[in-house]
Amino acid sequence: MSQSHTQTMPGKIVPAFSRFNKLDLLLVVIICGFLGWLTFHSSAGIHYQWNWDKALELIFTNGKQSELPYFFQGFITTIRLSFWGMIFAAILGVLLGLARRSPITALRLPAQAYIQLVRNIPPLVFVFIFYFFISNQLVPALGLEEVLRHSNTDINGLQAFLFGPSRLWENLFSGVLCVGLIAAAYIAEIVRSGIDAIAKGQWEAADSLGLSRWDRFRYVIFPQALAGTVPPLAGQFISLVKDSSIISLISIQELTFVGSEIANSSGLIFEIWLLVGVGYLFLCLGLSLLFSRLEKYSQKHLQR
Repeated sequence: MSQSHTQTMPGKIVPAFSRFNKLDLLLVVIICGFLGWLTFHSSAGIHYQWNWDKALELIFTNGKQSELPYFFQGFITTIRLSFWGMIFAAILGVLLGLARRSPITALRLPAQAYIQLVRNIPPLVFVFIFYFFISNQLVPALGLEEVLRHSNTDINGLQAFLFGPSRLWENLFSGVLCVGLIAAAYIAEIVRSGIDAIAKGQWEAADSLGLSRWDRFRYVIFPQALAGTVPPLAGQFISLVKDSSIISLISIQELTFVGSEIANSSGLIFEIWLLVGVGYLFLCLGLSLLFSRLEKYSQKHLQR
């Protein structure tokens, strides 16, 4: 009888606070104790004088010609870089994942070689190799030199919102390619494993219905694979947001680059970097909530 009271009814949404157990409470106490210890020793142990008023004043100070504050320009650049990087990585990752499973050797081997190469090279090394040895040659080779490097045309508000100032388009292009190419290798393996996880009976059932190869994949296999790959894809996209910080090393003015400049010029090292961390935390938590809803939606759609 007691067990029936502890079980949740199917389809019933349990509030988050009702799932809060003793272990969660212990973790919260430990984290609060650590933060209190860190705050005490930062002020009493190393005699660090916090200057939050000046730090907040700096990040909210407008830029030149009444532009957004420099800190928030970097924050928006990180959002823009992550957004386009996710789209590029998702498209390339799906194509690589399908090529990885292809019976055609000419497709399977290059995809497998690329995935293994990127996954076994440190991201920082890959960024330097790509930017200094490939990116400088790639822009002229694609015929984008006039658009990305020498664009003097006025842009409308939508273009500015989506792509930023035209003088920085080449930086955005290089950054999106860097983070997208890295993330695509991991997304490809997620897609491949998600498709491989589909039971053989599902493939046979689709064949028995007389569906074409495309319809079989579109209506039967892909929806099931998508539902199973949402959690690892969410983790990979969140990692992409965090990994975008290494793009600051090639002088792309995203959040980490901007935070580094403000911290070095003001001397408010702890305050500014904590605010940078809060910025990334805000982005990653937002993505986590978004993918959590997407996972629930995909599960409900799959059960219909």
